[in-house]
Amino acid sequence: MGQLLFSLQNKTSMFGWFKKKSEKEILLEKYKQLLEESYQLSTTDRRKSDLLRAEADEISKQIDALN
Repeated sequence: MGQLLFSLQNKTSMFGWFKKKSEKEILLEKYKQLLEESYQLSTTDRRKSDLLRAEADEISKQIDALN
């Protein structure tokens, strides 16, 4: 019984690899990436950091519109 359950769990997780990401998931990834880059640049290039933060804010608005 345990082996059957284990093999069923593996098959369902395997199909998750082919699942297409929703628009919201894609935007969330982009938002997180921009925030991380903005944070890293905040100590060396404040202007670029602010531009990335503004872009992240625009993406945040798009995410809110999807909800």
